[in-house]
Amino acid sequence: MGSLGRAQIGISTFFPSPHPTDQCGTNGLPLTPNSIVIIGRFQRLKTLYHQNVCQYLDIIRAKHERLIVAEEFYSENLQLALKNGKKFSYTDIKTIAFQVVQGLSFLNAHGIVNRNLSPVNIVFTPKGGVKLSRSCLYHMTGSGARVAFPIGSPVFMAPEVVLTGQGLSPVFGPSGPKVDVWSLGMVLIYLILEGSLWASESENNHVQKIFLKVLSLVKGVQDSSSDVLKLLFDDNHALEKLQEIPSDLASFLRICLTVDVTKRPIPCELLNHEVFANFDKAKVKLTNGFQKFPAVFNLKELPVGDFQNDDLLQDVDDDEEDLLSERPLHEVYHLWRLAGGDMEGELKKRGLIKTKPPIMTLPVILLHTGEELGMEKDRVLLLDETIVPASMAQLRQRLKHVDPSAYFPLIEEDEYEIVSPTDLSITLKETTVDYQFHRIVLFQRLLEGYPYTRDRIVREARIDIPPFLRGKIWAALLGIQGDIQGTYDAIDKESFTQTDRQIEVDIPRCHQYDELLSSPTAHEKFKRILKAWVVSHTSLVYWQGLDSLCAPFLSLNFNDEALGYACLAAFIPKYLHNFFLKDNSAIIQEYLAVFSQLIAFHDPELFNHLHEIGFIPELYAIPWFLTMFCHVFPLKKIYHLWDTLLLGNSSYPLCIGVAILEQLRDQLLSFGFNECILLFSDMPGVDIDRVVRDAKRIFCNTPRTASMRRHDRMYNDPNVKHEKEFIPLSQLKAEICPRISAQDLVHICELDENGGARSPRKTKPRGLIVDVRPAEEFTCGQIPESVNIPYNQAFLEEGGLAPSPAANTLTSFKGRVIVVVGNRNNYPAKVGTELVQLGFSRVCVLEEPGLSILRTRGHLTVPT
Repeated sequence: MGSLGRAQIGISTFFPSPHPTDQCGTNGLPLTPNSIVIIGRFQRLKTLYHQNVCQYLDIIRAKHERLIVAEEFYSENLQLALKNGKKFSYTDIKTIAFQVVQGLSFLNAHGIVNRNLSPVNIVFTPKGGVKLSRSCLYHMTGSGARVAFPIGSPVFMAPEVVLTGQGLSPVFGPSGPKVDVWSLGMVLIYLILEGSLWASESENNHVQKIFLKVLSLVKGVQDSSSDVLKLLFDDNHALEKLQEIPSDLASFLRICLTVDVTKRPIPCELLNHEVFANFDKAKVKLTNGFQKFPAVFNLKELPVGDFQNDDLLQDVDDDEEDLLSERPLHEVYHLWRLAGGDMEGELKKRGLIKTKPPIMTLPVILLHTGEELGMEKDRVLLLDETIVPASMAQLRQRLKHVDPSAYFPLIEEDEYEIVSPTDLSITLKETTVDYQFHRIVLFQRLLEGYPYTRDRIVREARIDIPPFLRGKIWAALLGIQGDIQGTYDAIDKESFTQTDRQIEVDIPRCHQYDELLSSPTAHEKFKRILKAWVVSHTSLVYWQGLDSLCAPFLSLNFNDEALGYACLAAFIPKYLHNFFLKDNSAIIQEYLAVFSQLIAFHDPELFNHLHEIGFIPELYAIPWFLTMFCHVFPLKKIYHLWDTLLLGNSSYPLCIGVAILEQLRDQLLSFGFNECILLFSDMPGVDIDRVVRDAKRIFCNTPRTASMRRHDRMYNDPNVKHEKEFIPLSQLKAEICPRISAQDLVHICELDENGGARSPRKTKPRGLIVDVRPAEEFTCGQIPESVNIPYNQAFLEEGGLAPSPAANTLTSFKGRVIVVVGNRNNYPAKVGTELVQLGFSRVCVLEEPGLSILRTRGHLTVPT
């Protein structure tokens, strides 16, 4: 990608054409606004990078469907240079032509026709390079069909464009690359004539006269077979200049101005013309300079710049090195927005956005069909070609104190650490310019070394993830590697499948509040990614909710479908293993049973209330986990939630679910069944920062094996003996307290591997072991520091703990982990259930073979 260099951020605006009020699509829904369609088509333009094409940076939608575009901008252009008295030699003209042809050829190679070529839109870089500006307006507007104004300058329009009229011709279709060849020829003649091409008509904006000039030129060539150059120069009273033009340039101009479209070449064919014989064609590149993920597999595509003496001298002459100019332009734009950059505000300062009293926009007549008549055509629907340069002063001021070494972090040095403003929320950290700058620079370096730097990426992601690089960082966390584009391309995404109809129904309902995902371009990408997943996973089926899972990955990797698909394909087996089986009832029931046990473990009061009113997880939590909360939260909240989720294991989503319930517990405790149903029918506002914090705490406070599931991918192999034995699903659903392994108990109670406590205690232990075996069995072998409360003596008939010294000890451990152990079926589980009903939190049960395992390991002792 290109760096900022001496470029500026240019801002322009236009209005798409509105739809008639009574038009609906084939699905019966209102048509997608043209502004949304254009936003979708614009996205791929952000990935185009070529040395002769200005980069597009962003597009936003303002009031009344106004669109504002940001792109790379240079103030010097051909027209302005001529006005300032600059003289172009024929060598200069050839150089300009060569660079313009390269830019046009690059655009054509990526399916884009400029059709907006004019001296105003050919700009000069400070180093003398030539770039095409506003080169994709025709493409983003759907070949002009989405706007009410014509695209292109009348003087430089090809004859076939003049004949077909503005917009997308229903007869001839969109313009092809050859229209830009004619425009290039006219621009070069404009330079030779020093800006006097049809000067009087151009200055007075006589569009009709200009079009007649173009058509008469064509007619003159066709009727008399006259030389097109002679007719043009004669019409502009400059025949003497025609004699001065070098023969190779004259030949090039004649080819460009070929009237017969079928005989006119396309831009890439012009590169072989003799006029460019002295130019180095080995450096001509039509490939995209945009770097995809992972970078290590694209090293061969990275450009290696040559040292130029002029560049080295210029660096020496600079009084102060501008390190910001070396950063990628897209990154600088992102930081500019964080520093308070306001695209709409910049346009207002220049008077390009003017408000009109609403009463002035009312129609004279409004028909019962909704058609409006009698309104004066609003001139705001016409194109204003003004580009406003954005001020970078505020951004530079915010980064003024940044040490130069921060631009080039040594990622292998342990001392490179940026102190995180921990007192700030996630949202505030994401809007702090200097902090985000440090995080972006660091992660850029780490991503360039992926997969070898993955451990460091994970470590840094635990602090936070910069939104600018979130898509690639997520891919790194999911371990995406290899030729992801080749894998994606090899999947048949076009053939009909049985799920096509359901996918087409689901997509228009998936996160349609989001401008990007509601665009037709997004819908097409959605369908391709979902079909690719269905085709590639023949043992699984499409369930409603898969589209919601796809949404975050598509949103973050909108211009890299292959990466979005790869992330989805890696995410599902890790967090939703076998959730998309045709019969997934056992998997979901086990997941919800474990979730219910975790609620009881962390919040027994809430669990008891929900259990009493019959509000079970099956009534509200299936969409949560099947879509990993994408169905219930907007994308902005999902980003923050998944930043942490992707760092956890497959049990982490359960902790998120508990954290959500904890945040809503006051409402839930005061509600009955019907109110709870209504509460979750439309997910209430939830503080996602708090959910993230609480989920981390809950995860850390949950015994490792308490949330282990039989159907987890890690434990799905029946031939492997796992740390914890899994009980039948019916028994799991009947029990309230989670079961833990013997190894977990050793860790919780800090037992020495050889039995006993690890060391003399200075503080209260993390947990208490309650042994519910009969007293005679307890004395034959007990876990150190455990208390004995026989199951048949533990509780009073009227409820409550039976008084005893052991019961007093148990009460003093309320709020800490309580592990109930025993060796008779169901008795430990029943005691644990009673404790939960009495309000004891963090109650778990040692699995049935646990005592035997502890005995063989020497953890049971006999008191002397």
